[in-house]
Amino acid sequence: MHAHGADRHSHGTGRVLRISLAVTMLYVVLLVVAGIRAHSLALLSEAGHNLSDFLALLLSLVAVFLEGRPPSATKTYGYRRAGVLAALVNALSLVLVSFLIFYEAFQRLQHPAHVRAGVMIWVAAAGVVMNGAIALLLWRSGRDVNVRSALLHEVGDTLSTAAVIVGGFAILWTGQYWIDAALSCGIGALILWSSFGIVRETLNILLEGTPRGISLEAVESAMRKIAGVSDVHDLHLWSIGSENHALSAHVKIVDMATSESDTILREINEKLGRGFGIHHTTIQLEHVVCETADNCAIAVRDEEHGEHDHSEHDHPH
Repeated sequence: MHAHGADRHSHGTGRVLRISLAVTMLYVVLLVVAGIRAHSLALLSEAGHNLSDFLALLLSLVAVFLEGRPPSATKTYGYRRAGVLAALVNALSLVLVSFLIFYEAFQRLQHPAHVRAGVMIWVAAAGVVMNGAIALLLWRSGRDVNVRSALLHEVGDTLSTAAVIVGGFAILWTGQYWIDAALSCGIGALILWSSFGIVRETLNILLEGTPRGISLEAVESAMRKIAGVSDVHDLHLWSIGSENHALSAHVKIVDMATSESDTILREINEKLGRGFGIHHTTIQLEHVVCETADNCAIAVRDEEHGEHDHSEHDHPH
């Protein structure tokens, strides 16, 4: 059931991305033509921004395809981090685009050029409608970091094109053409700011940091409160993909029958799934004291309780 749901989600997201790709490319062509005719750096900056959106959407579409591929003997988790890598590349491309815009805006501030504000306004108005529609479709299609990185591109475009409309009217009223270059600087700053959050989150996933929004202390506390659990150690929590979290831990329990320990293990997994959205767990139950050597937990004799066997339970979901 879960796999079929994931397939439907991937298919729906892929369809939205394909539609967004076609519309975005048409708008890039319109921006380039209008920007050249209007002598507007703001419109040409928007063309560069939207071109980066096109590449971002293309990367996201490729990532959705790869994420749908099943695991193999050499890729035991499949390609679930393909979307994370695509999001990182998208965000870094935004940083590059923003610095290019800053450079061009600085040149234009030194040598202002005549700008046809009327063309700026109607082209930007079309962009607000287009980018807003794409952003809404992406927002409804998914929450993983890959789709959110593409969504940030579109939201940034919507806001920046709205600013171009305001700038166009300001140029009509004041006749000050430096406003066009100043708008470009604002667009570049918006692009740069929007990319930082995605870069931070994707690097955290790739470095196997604790997932965003989950407290390691809260997870450990919840596990310790389960009846029969006396200690939790060697606790590790990371993300396989942006919405797929994994956990491994050693859990010390009192000496009991295997059937009773299975009940504890089931309760741990249910609490982790319901409370924290963690569905891939490797829990090692033990009745002995563990020492750590070279980052590996090694069971040793417990002088108070004697030596007991310990078993590992792996419950991927």
